[in-house]
Amino acid sequence: MAYGMYYLEPVTPYEAIYRRMEQVLAAGKTPYQDYYIFQTPAFGKVLVLDKDVQSTERDEYIYHETLVHPALLAHPQPRSVFIVGGGEGATLREVLRHPTVEKAVMCDIDGELVEMARRLLPEWHQGAFEDPRATVVIEDARAWLEQHPETYDVIIVDLNDPVGEDNPARMLFTVEFYQLIKHRLNPGGLLSMQAGMILLTHHRMHPVVHRTVSQVFKHTRSYHNYIPGFMLNFGFIVASDAVDITGLSEGVLEARIQERSLPLRHLDAHFIEAMFVLPKDLKEAIATETMVSRDANPFWLTEDGKAMQTKA
Repeated sequence: MAYGMYYLEPVTPYEAIYRRMEQVLAAGKTPYQDYYIFQTPAFGKVLVLDKDVQSTERDEYIYHETLVHPALLAHPQPRSVFIVGGGEGATLREVLRHPTVEKAVMCDIDGELVEMARRLLPEWHQGAFEDPRATVVIEDARAWLEQHPETYDVIIVDLNDPVGEDNPARMLFTVEFYQLIKHRLNPGGLLSMQAGMILLTHHRMHPVVHRTVSQVFKHTRSYHNYIPGFMLNFGFIVASDAVDITGLSEGVLEARIQERSLPLRHLDAHFIEAMFVLPKDLKEAIATETMVSRDANPFWLTEDGKAMQTKA
């Protein structure tokens, strides 16, 4: 082993990822979170928020394509998109690849993080912040949606996991928040979101989120993909009252990819279909989950991934 600087990232209380650091590029604290950016030989730049790796330069496109494109392809002509979170700008970048999109609003509470991403993470946003179709709002996304009645074809939720009993993000994983999202969707609209790691030995986030979203939307579909920078399978959800994404044929998906000339690096129509095929243990965990997160008792995660509820 070469001597030098290493970053030890706990995945559970019992396992960790050991990353070689070539250079520390930035470190600091905003009013909402700690951030840390360093250079690695394997994954390039690595963004860490509150001690958890959020994204790496060399594979962020896998996560962001997976989060964005299934829902946008499930819509025949998405013109307006709202993004909850997404401070690095990469979710916005992928949304704007769809030529049908006329308006994309990104709402992130942490203005310092967004500004830092503008300066230090151009590989992520690739100029998306300057696109004339893009609007960046620095505010609590729930408050913004409550106060602004505009509606959208797709709403994407790209948030950190609600780790800790006092984590404000826990109020963005409740039935009431998903009901608000539903009211801000146009007819035929879809919700897309990241929904936690698929590590059922330690982690209940995905089944709890699926159960909660399913209280609001007729069609709630889980899917998953392996994210190399996380060294984990990660879970996602697409939900809608009008569209069951698993009912779309590979031919429809492929036609929409071609019509929109999407420059996808990771996804194609066949793989999008495959992501919605779930292993037996995950299907059983979703089917047997009983916890529902509500404003009165939102769920949150312990450090080892246990799902807890306390009165708000």
